[in-house]
Amino acid sequence: MPPPEETREEAIRRLQQRAGALEARTTQTPRDLGAQAHSYGYRLLGLLLGGVFVGLGFGWAVDAIAKTGPWGMIIGVLVGFGVSVWLAVRSAQRMSAEAAQEWGPPKDPGPEDGGDDL
Repeated sequence: MPPPEETREEAIRRLQQRAGALEARTTQTPRDLGAQAHSYGYRLLGLLLGGVFVGLGFGWAVDAIAKTGPWGMIIGVLVGFGVSVWLAVRSAQRMSAEAAQEWGPPKDPGPEDGGDDL
């Protein structure tokens, strides 16, 4: 038995459905770079604050054990701050390298792209 003939409108509707399904499968969703930037910022902030607090804790422990007064905490905070800045710079370089690898080198916007005319 031959298949029933479909009307022109049904064929167009079925074709539009298939085209919509194909478009939905092939359309790429844009990445949310704002959320990624926030996560990078919070990661760097955590490194900076964490280093200071860890140094403060070690300095307090040294002060409690050695009875050196505030000097252990002062030196601990300074060393913790230095280490946290070093870690944050290393982490920022790594994040920048990942972004450059994924998106290519940064492009300088010219005057036609909305750049400043200095």
